[in-house]
Amino acid sequence: MFFFFHTTCVEMAAANYLPSEDQFLCSICLDVFTDPVSTPCGHNFCKNCIDEHWNTTDQYLCPMCKKVFNTRPELNVNTFISEMVSQFRQSANCSSSSSSELKVSKPGEVPCDVCTGTKMRALKSCLVCLASYCETHLEPHLTASSLKRHQLIDPVENLEGRMCTKHDKPLELFCKIDQTCVCMLCTVLDHKTHEVVPLKEGYEVKKAELGKTETEIQQMIQKRQQKIQEIKHSVSISKGDSDRELAKGVRIFTSLKESVEKGLAKLIETIKTKQKTTEKQAEILIEELEQEISELMKRRTEMEHLSQSEDHLHLLQSVQSLNIHHPPPTKDWTEVSVSLSLYEGTVRRAMSQLEETLSKEMKKLVKAELKRVQQYEVDVTLDPDTANPYLILSNDGKRARPGKVEKSLPDNPERFSFSPCVLGRQSFSSGRFYYEVQVKGKTDWDLGVARESINRKEDITLSIEDGYWTIWLRNGNKYSALDDPSVYLSLQSRPQKVGVFVDYEEGLVSFYDVGAAALIYSFTGCSFTEKLYPYFGPCTIDGGKNSAPLIISPVRGN
Repeated sequence: MFFFFHTTCVEMAAANYLPSEDQFLCSICLDVFTDPVSTPCGHNFCKNCIDEHWNTTDQYLCPMCKKVFNTRPELNVNTFISEMVSQFRQSANCSSSSSSELKVSKPGEVPCDVCTGTKMRALKSCLVCLASYCETHLEPHLTASSLKRHQLIDPVENLEGRMCTKHDKPLELFCKIDQTCVCMLCTVLDHKTHEVVPLKEGYEVKKAELGKTETEIQQMIQKRQQKIQEIKHSVSISKGDSDRELAKGVRIFTSLKESVEKGLAKLIETIKTKQKTTEKQAEILIEELEQEISELMKRRTEMEHLSQSEDHLHLLQSVQSLNIHHPPPTKDWTEVSVSLSLYEGTVRRAMSQLEETLSKEMKKLVKAELKRVQQYEVDVTLDPDTANPYLILSNDGKRARPGKVEKSLPDNPERFSFSPCVLGRQSFSSGRFYYEVQVKGKTDWDLGVARESINRKEDITLSIEDGYWTIWLRNGNKYSALDDPSVYLSLQSRPQKVGVFVDYEEGLVSFYDVGAAALIYSFTGCSFTEKLYPYFGPCTIDGGKNSAPLIISPVRGN
């Protein structure tokens, strides 16, 4: 007897000191661990939960303490915790099987409607009886033949809400027309012409719709998460570009500042040196003049004293020695003057040197800029459906030259009827793009981009207002940017190949002399709202002087 009592007490003590369920819950799925693993920071998760979590994020961090791991940790099942979980499951199962009938209803759980006094937790709710039952009071519904036909569901509250408020009958059907639950009387009264189906069928349809909608929402979430990653990646790239551009700008402006300071110091030194030279020359001349003045004043003093003498003999003898008819030897100062330094060109020459330094830096910048925009090269081909009938296009869509004879072509809406020009096949409504066109040998040409809605059936005017961002050459030497107003372009050299770069979002269209690596012109602050097409104007043949073609050529080195 003592042995039995002792054993029972020990078992009860062990049961009382079993770890709680909270100690074995995964913080991701909120369920008891399955294949528990431990992260390097010491937190535990289900292996599948942490794997799926890391598969959907761009960082390997602990969901508990947010510690970030540089590389994905290799996780193995923690055998100690796994055994503890196994023992806990066994103990919990034994505990639940021995005391399931004694579980008291807790807040948030559905209580048994039959229990008096202490309410036990309900196991099922009956849609016919409109009551919920614990394990003990559910027994009749499981054994009595008349009650077995009742529909049992997992315990729910507010069973009155499952009754038709109009007919006080169970809501057993679903009206597909009104999308509402109805009772049997509703189908013969208010809904007799409507299509009704059993609740289960309506449930299955709605469940499928919910599943489909849930899948669509999940896809929308994934797309937006992906877009977030794209935006973050773009910001990261932009940050790198801005840092590099800032460093370059600081370097260039620091260099220019140093050049300006050196130029200023040299200018000051040059002017001061010239002034010192002038002052030195003046000092020498003044010293010489003062010496002569001193000699002359000495002779004059002697003469004054002699002229006041009353001694006839002394005066005559002294005059003879003073040699009054021959003054002291002096220099002829008539043509002597200080040589003034010429300062007028000093500042100009200093500025010229600074301008040369700035020009060299600008050439370096434009060369680097051209190399950078060439990375956005696109493959452009000419669209024959837009070509004016006087133009001759190559079979590969890369050349357009003016012809003498008008071809018989369909007058489709896209074609330029009067102006000798053609568009590219490719259109652009976002991002950046770049292409190069050889203009060698031509005396007249137009190049640029045009919006989709331009007028193609009249003699066009190349202007921003009419949807064109272009530059042109006329008479072999007159270059202009057709901005508002037009800008005459004074180019150092005649371009043989022109690069066209567009940044749609930035509102930028730039033209480059590829051979000289020089910027020709940029349209800035443009507002693009339509598709843009590359625009090519070979112009007329002009008696054979302008017969050379415009050639879309690949970027050199690509």
